[in-house]
Amino acid sequence: MQRLMRRPDVEDVTGLSRSTLYSMMAEGTFPKPVKLGKRAVGWREADIATWLDSRAQDVD
Repeated sequence: MQRLMRRPDVEDVTGLSRSTLYSMMAEGTFPKPVKLGKRAVGWREADIATWLDSRAQDVD
């Protein structure tokens, strides 16, 4: 089973603010969350790890 991360955890891991996360999602440059309930979302840990890896490769 995949672990889901809530927004504060995603912010901590990526170093991005909430507004930046949502702006990047709108641009299609950040993974979209999965809906957990009426007003709750979470990101797949694997999606965030893949995104972070791709950012590290851009720096190299």
